[in-house]
Amino acid sequence: MSQTVLQPQETDYDAGNGRWMVVIYNNETNSFDEVIDVLMDATGCDAEEAAIEAWEADHYGKAPVHFAAKDECEATAGTISKIGVKTEVAREWMD
Repeated sequence: MSQTVLQPQETDYDAGNGRWMVVIYNNETNSFDEVIDVLMDATGCDAEEAAIEAWEADHYGKAPVHFAAKDECEATAGTISKIGVKTEVAREWMD
């Protein structure tokens, strides 16, 4: 089951200004190749970058995989979560 987690909007500032990021979480369901393929499709990165991000999620439990405006990050997270990878959309910097 896929799940996209969105941070709650608390002020107008949070509505989309600034940079946001997509974080993926490791799971025991998807293969390494499946994650690499969906990362390349969703973010437009090359195979080397996707492999590095998949490795980070596998070894650290999570990995930031895309940085952009909030709406683009939500769309990217939606694409990734379709294969069952848990995603989160959060501010790049929490200040």
